[in-house]
Order: sequence, then structure tokens, then C-alpha cells
Amino acid sequence: MSKQSMDWVGEAKRLFHMEKPRHFTDYKHCDECEEHDQTLINSTIDTISLDELGSPGWDPLCFATAEGKKYYMPSLIRLSLETMNNEFYFGQFLFHLEADGKGNELYMACNSEQRELIKAFVEYAILNYAEQLEDNGYQNEALKVQEIWSNA
Repeated sequence: MSKQSMDWVGEAKRLFHMEKPRHFTDYKHCDECEEHDQTLINSTIDTISLDELGSPGWDPLCFATAEGKKYYMPSLIRLSLETMNNEFYFGQFLFHLEADGKGNELYMACNSEQRELIKAFVEYAILNYAEQLEDNGYQNEALKVQEIWSNA
């Protein structure tokens, strides 16, 4: 299947298929962690939306474990694709993928197939949404994330 015709969300659901975590954050740490945990618990990979994830200043995934981010990976890809021409969630997605570079927990928690899918999706976005990346100021971030995940 070519990258152009790939079912990115379907492939992410296949590669990241896992049981939903009981908790997504260190929910006992503070009220904010508990609230973010509840937000992620109350959603599913098919229902979570920008209502829950669309605010960079109040993003529950910033508090989520690597396993929690892996669980929601199909959603993050879906939201990125759905918003390329408007709200542009892809910028937030890049933030989560970049984290601490190759030492980030998400990168380390993914197996080689999962890393390869993420790398391929970022490359697909760079090639097919260059104008949106430029308009939103994320060309350099996308290239940095591509480099991080390129050793898949």
C-alpha cells in the first residue's frame, strides 16, 4: 500500500491495538493530574476530539504515560488528518512526538513497527501538507521529529 492511499488511522489501530489503560496519568499526584486522567478515561480512541485535546495549554496528553499516548496514537493521527486545513492539531502532535528526542518515553515505548508508522506518517505530512506546515510555522518541528523517528 502506498503512503498516498494508506489508511493511516486503520494502520495505527492495528499497530497500537492494546487494552485501554486503567489510568493514564499519575492521577494521585494532584487535582490537575486527576482531571486529565478522567478526561482520558472517559474517552475512547474513536471519540476523543479537539474538545479534550485541542488546547496546548490544557492538554491531558502532556501528563499521560507513554502507554497512554500509545493507546491514543490512532486518535492523534486521526485528529491530525482531520484538522490539517483548519485547527491544525498536527503541531501539537509533533510536540508529543518530539519530547526529549530519541530519549523520550514514547519513542522508547514503541516497537520498531510502531516507530516506522509514526516516521512514515510524519514524512507523509511533510510531503503532502507543506503549505499547512509553513502557514502554521511547523516546518522545522516536522523535520526535527522526522529525524528523531527516522531510526525506526
